[in-house]
Amino acid sequence: MPLVTSTEMFKKAYHGGYAIGAFNVNNMEIIQGITEACREEKAPVILQVSKGARAYANRTYLVKLVEAAVIECPEIPIVLHLDHGDSFETCKSCIDDGFTSVMIDLSSKPFAENIEGTKEVVKYAHDHGVVVEAELGALAGVEDDVNVSAEASHYTRPEEVEEFVSKTGCDSLAIAIGTSHGAFKFKPEQCTRNEKGILVPPPLRFDILEEIVKRLPEFPIVLHGSSSVPQEYVKMVNSHGGKMPDAVGIPEEQLREAAKSAVCKINIDSDLRLTMTGTVRQYFDEHPDHFDPRQYLKPARANIKETVRHKLVNVLGCAGKA
Repeated sequence: MPLVTSTEMFKKAYHGGYAIGAFNVNNMEIIQGITEACREEKAPVILQVSKGARAYANRTYLVKLVEAAVIECPEIPIVLHLDHGDSFETCKSCIDDGFTSVMIDLSSKPFAENIEGTKEVVKYAHDHGVVVEAELGALAGVEDDVNVSAEASHYTRPEEVEEFVSKTGCDSLAIAIGTSHGAFKFKPEQCTRNEKGILVPPPLRFDILEEIVKRLPEFPIVLHGSSSVPQEYVKMVNSHGGKMPDAVGIPEEQLREAAKSAVCKINIDSDLRLTMTGTVRQYFDEHPDHFDPRQYLKPARANIKETVRHKLVNVLGCAGKA
């Protein structure tokens, strides 16, 4: 099937009590690992591209790689989505390139500016059959060009969501309820330690989510910054020359709970980066004489596939929903 929008995906996810995985892609191996897992698990998927990924890989290469995935995996629905578009021009460029979904992120702007800028993108996107994700609230953390300090971050205000959605016409809304971008989502002093000495972050604000759901019934909600930062890969990185002390993510059981509610899209990026980096670091340590990129990228791709499979089955709940 050709690339699709997320409209039907989100409808089914909302009423089915699961979420769609939105995985960031930067190169061929990541795209292959994600889509192979989704094909085998019969799961719909959103492949999302950030502004940084477009600059790194070249916008044409990324679109063509995703088109190749569509050809290789015709049995699963695939959305091509712009993650954190920061301007009308960036969103327009992606729409013109064949993206089926874009995010306009003006959450750092005043409320009225966010509305006006989002409305402009929505009009152009809808005129071209493309859906739009917007954002209210500000997540802390660093991801590509997105860099928000803990001081500048704030939760989504439920009293603003109805006005925002009605005035912008956006198709889904990213909210801030305690998730955070990057692999270092929380300072140690914000966390507790479990019996294994692993940092446990503060719980997500499900009370805010519940209030938003009441105000926006049957409207798709999105969670950014939702990598769980698997400790086996943090350990793998640190055991093979890396330095990632106190890297901690969002507990998977909390994400599963969110996926059972109105959260229809959960973004995952750092977990794939960790998987690839840990695998490559270990490979170099174990095979110091190897120099062919195919030798270390092959196991990295295989491990990304298994990381994604785990998310589809155990976290998102979207396996078998293609």
